[in-house]
Amino acid sequence: MTRMSPEEADAYRRTALDALGEGDPVAVQEAEPELWRRLTERAGAHLRTRPEAGEWSVLECLGHLTDSELVTSARYRWVLSEDEPPLVGFDQSAWAARLHHADDPAMLLECFGVLRRVNVALWRQTPVAERGRIGIHAERGPESYELLFRLQAGHGRLHRAQAERALVQVRRPRPVG
Repeated sequence: MTRMSPEEADAYRRTALDALGEGDPVAVQEAEPELWRRLTERAGAHLRTRPEAGEWSVLECLGHLTDSELVTSARYRWVLSEDEPPLVGFDQSAWAARLHHADDPAMLLECFGVLRRVNVALWRQTPVAERGRIGIHAERGPESYELLFRLQAGHGRLHRAQAERALVQVRRPRPVG
């Protein structure tokens, strides 16, 4: 993992925060597990189908979001427990390739849902004054607990939209010949 330039870090943050928009990050995150459950059901036989080589299927998008929720769970706890802790980055492509997210969709949904509920509960129990605590992200630099929480809400929306697009694309009739 290499450190992003300040401009790259701002662009990453802006993309996720723009996806969140004016949404309440708590409400957005609470709704996400059910939205993913419905999306995986709608995907049916196309759940594991990649729209193009090198692009993620619906299930791989969910797998990535589950990985992200797991990593973010640890980051939240480091930030709230330690003074300006280092926050490890992760190579999402390597995790997606090596963790076999296509194996058990029910387990991914369950894991994601539990992690998300626990993280929202942690947010709710954290005093507002503590939400400004800072961790030092390996790639993006200093980020507060509040910013990390808002980023995760937008990040979830981005990947659900990616999964929705993948499903539309794999259901589109392919030209013959």
